[in-house]
Amino acid sequence: MTQHHFDPSILRAYDIRGRFGDTLNVRDADYLGRSFGTRVLRAGGQKVTVCRDGRLSSPELTQALIAGLRSTGIDVIDIGCGPTPLLYYSVFSLEADGGIMVTGSHNPIEDNGFKLLLGKNALHGAQITALGELAAHGDFRHGQGKCQNIDLRERYLNRLLQDVDLKLLAEKGFKIGWDPGHGAAAEMVTRLVERLPGTHYVINGEIDGTFPAHHPDPTIPENLMQLQTLMQEKQLDLGFAFDGDGDRIGVVDREGGIIWGDHIISLLAEDILQRTPGATIIADVKSSQVTFNRIAELGGKPLMWKTGHSLIKEKMRETGALLGGELSGHIYIKDQFYGYDDAIYVALRLLNVFAGHKTNMQVLLATYPHQVSTPEIRLFCDEKRKFIIIEEVLSRLNSTTHEVSTIDGMRVSSAQGWWLLRPSNTQAALVVRCEAASPDKLNLVIAHLNYHLGLSGLAPIVHSIG
Repeated sequence: MTQHHFDPSILRAYDIRGRFGDTLNVRDADYLGRSFGTRVLRAGGQKVTVCRDGRLSSPELTQALIAGLRSTGIDVIDIGCGPTPLLYYSVFSLEADGGIMVTGSHNPIEDNGFKLLLGKNALHGAQITALGELAAHGDFRHGQGKCQNIDLRERYLNRLLQDVDLKLLAEKGFKIGWDPGHGAAAEMVTRLVERLPGTHYVINGEIDGTFPAHHPDPTIPENLMQLQTLMQEKQLDLGFAFDGDGDRIGVVDREGGIIWGDHIISLLAEDILQRTPGATIIADVKSSQVTFNRIAELGGKPLMWKTGHSLIKEKMRETGALLGGELSGHIYIKDQFYGYDDAIYVALRLLNVFAGHKTNMQVLLATYPHQVSTPEIRLFCDEKRKFIIIEEVLSRLNSTTHEVSTIDGMRVSSAQGWWLLRPSNTQAALVVRCEAASPDKLNLVIAHLNYHLGLSGLAPIVHSIG
């Protein structure tokens, strides 16, 4: 019986992730394969699909992962290099019993990791910790599994295009910019636009694990500057950017403005609720109040939920929601699709929305009430202390003047606006965000939050408006 101990820092809330050659190595990949393979077999499964992103360490990690899986008796289907949504698609289309994506997502170049599906559901929290415990005990199954290579790229592209109104797009003749940022979605995007009507410009369209153009994280405005410049030079209608593994989207309008994830939810909700009135739509606690109000105005059932792709997917299954999303650009479409976060598919559904609207994109976006907000701010603090601070602030709040939601940390609303304080699931940090209808009101919201941060021994957030 061989035992293995993972560095505890790599067993995260939603995935397994660490610095390659430091906290994460090839031996970890091998034993993750053994642990996960054993878990799948004990659940009655036999077949697991594996995909990898374009990071330089991914081929080596994938090879060790597959060896570990096969050593338990699991049969592996290696679908090669591609985005995380391709891995998700493989589990559904090949009726696999699980899947593992080797990816560092939007993390720094030196990082890598794994996203895992047991059946069609993402592993998270205690389920990931349990894999570490299984490895520590060395309680593995033993066998001799097979491995085959299957190229699903053409089938995946055809599925993406299945729900696109190509005729309507041809009539509109949009000019679109695409920036996959040399990430794992690059090849798929390049092949996709060859089949789309209109005029398309792709930058950084080759997979390159060194990410020479910019870091592939579309939630950071600086990473969208190259796309914004392209759009200005070519006078484009809309621009799409993707993170390192293609499950998060960034959207830029023709004026160069960024359409954040919560507004993307609102845009997609309008289309879905026209066909399915009363559907449940989920957004995370960091999302604008405008999003929840808009869903209700459209006749939907808005539901605020915890941040995290695994948690929102689980809530969508529980509630039967047709759409879910996060401020971070993870968007989950169950309407006509599978309910996982596929940024390329989201881009295509947005093109449908804009093509089918009577007004142009800028007019449509202008109909949404303007709110003023801070960016997402991270206050670094001790791992244990961050949970204590939440309890301290909760105990001091005056519930008669503020509405408090404790779905995920605390979201405190008043007549001025709202502020969020929640413990990060991936870092020793507290996450902060504030929103109001005007700069003056936002400063009042920030002042209220700063007061409570000061009482908890934390420095106030510097950000203020005006």
